[in-house]
Amino acid sequence: MLCRVADSLFWMSRYLERAENQARFIDVTSSIALGYRGSEQVLWSSLLHAGGDVQHFLQRYAAPTRENVINYLLFDRRNLNSVASCLTGARENARSIRENLTTPMWEAVNRFYLRVRQAAAQPEQVLKQPHPFLDQIKRSAHQVLGVTEATWSRGEAWHFSSLGYQLERADKTSRILDVRYFILLPMSGGADAQLDVVQWAALLESTGALQMYRRAFGRIQPVNVVDFLILSPVFPRSLAFCIHQIQSSLAAISGNQSGEPENEAERLAAEVSEELERLTASEIIEGGLHQFVDRFQTRLNSIGQAVSETFFQIDVSTNA
Repeated sequence: MLCRVADSLFWMSRYLERAENQARFIDVTSSIALGYRGSEQVLWSSLLHAGGDVQHFLQRYAAPTRENVINYLLFDRRNLNSVASCLTGARENARSIRENLTTPMWEAVNRFYLRVRQAAAQPEQVLKQPHPFLDQIKRSAHQVLGVTEATWSRGEAWHFSSLGYQLERADKTSRILDVRYFILLPMSGGADAQLDVVQWAALLESTGALQMYRRAFGRIQPVNVVDFLILSPVFPRSLAFCIHQIQSSLAAISGNQSGEPENEAERLAAEVSEELERLTASEIIEGGLHQFVDRFQTRLNSIGQAVSETFFQIDVSTNA
């Protein structure tokens, strides 16, 4: 497979997953806002902190109000991580490699893009009542995933796409947990205090995890939420599950059947996987959830960089 094609498959999927997760970020913050007792601007600016967008936002908006932050994360083309920008990037990558996709996949990506473009042309209604549109974003993302799972052969192209999805999904699940650090912890009155069950339920709902969590643990308790979203080997948005899928796709692409890492991306993914297998939720909380998320995101970025260097960048010095 050409490096250019692999790169486009990888980033098409990252952009699609990023768009859906921006909607999830906004949705969970809107739910938390219903019982939030602090400053509204502090609440909404937490999303900017979690995404590292504070300075870029403040260069363009007077204050982190609800409407400004939602507009910035959904429609602002100057924000390269907005839903509108992500869908533009996903569609352009898909268009450039259209012959490698199935027709239903291309049509689903294109419909997703057109829905967001239409809403971006008249954003006022969405900014007043964002929930229906956020649901539409999530449904559109699921439609793309559905036709991908149903119509695409599990070959090299699928694995490069899966790498993009899983890296982005792991990153965003960890960032949603970091929103908890910025919002829910101050509400608790201290790191050891019992947090509001309703707020933890909103956090689980933002990752689509609430029903599966209830079946696994029943009552909502912070340590079990951390266990489920970070360490669960079976929930598809947990960090451990995503890392395992990354390992599987890397091995399939490399043709590695030895079980031992054969390149830097595989080595880094194996290190993270081994650490997650050793840790318990209690150890993560005792060491600091925010600190854990920071380390995890740094290591995830290293895996992404290693994937790029291993598979997408051509070393011209080796050419005759």
